[in-house]
Amino acid sequence: MSLRRFILKRVLLIFPLLLGVSIVTFSLVKLTPGNPVQVAIGLNPDMGPQEIARLKQRYGLTKPAWQQYLNWLSDIVLHADFGTTYGAREQEVSEIIVNKLPETVALGIFGWVFAVAIAIPTGIYAAVRKDELGDHVSRFVALAGISLPNFWLGLMLILIFSVSLNVFPVTAPRTPLWHPKTLAFLLMPGITIGTASASNLMRIMRSSMSEEMNKEYVTAARAKGLPERTVVLKHVLRNSLISVTTVAAFLTASIVAGSVVVETVFGWRGLGLELIRAVRNRQVDLILGITLFTGTAIILANLLADILYAVLDPRIRYD
Repeated sequence: MSLRRFILKRVLLIFPLLLGVSIVTFSLVKLTPGNPVQVAIGLNPDMGPQEIARLKQRYGLTKPAWQQYLNWLSDIVLHADFGTTYGAREQEVSEIIVNKLPETVALGIFGWVFAVAIAIPTGIYAAVRKDELGDHVSRFVALAGISLPNFWLGLMLILIFSVSLNVFPVTAPRTPLWHPKTLAFLLMPGITIGTASASNLMRIMRSSMSEEMNKEYVTAARAKGLPERTVVLKHVLRNSLISVTTVAAFLTASIVAGSVVVETVFGWRGLGLELIRAVRNRQVDLILGITLFTGTAIILANLLADILYAVLDPRIRYD
């Protein structure tokens, strides 16, 4: 199968996936108690039956659930309209997503860079020093990094570096995203969201390097008298990075999903924190919009990983 055909096949597969995500998201939100009218009644208990009927008509609640879903989906597909929030201050959901997205992307970049910067050299070291003390220590640290819950690690970092040492502020500073104070604060949530990914990536790097170092071409390179540093960094590392690169792309999805917990712990003003607020305030359209947007981002990250894998290893196209 050619690379172009492989990519086309993978791209076509994401449409039923997106449809499935939209159906599941809409169904779960509709199954949970609460809707815009009930929130409006809670804010104004003296609301009369006529006003209640008018609000139900406005939000389409008088129609069957399947028709509400089709209307919601057609508004997104045809008009890029994710709906509006309701209450004292109405706001377009798409506007909220666009405004909050840079913060979530910045947090994801910090987490991803931290994961790769820690995992690659540590994985190489563990593979070269296999079954020695350094290998055992690095594997123990990686296991601990996978086991620690995000929220617990984040709280410990706040307790140590913000409360005890007073190095970073407890909450995110009210400065622009690219201000030095904001970037410095991002170190703690970036480490929190990237630790589990770094641990997974390090274990895969070590495993991939160990497997490559036992192959015949490595023995031949050593027999030619090449320095061990050249064998490891020039020959073994290049082949090991194929699987590591694809896994790193997959880790992007886990970083996006983990942003909800980490942003809540650190009060970081991104999509994850906005989603928690939307759930608390029963902002149905906002919950649907952010969940669908996040699900789409995860699917696209997996698509990128699939394509990257096929480019780096042509054998995958024939599986």
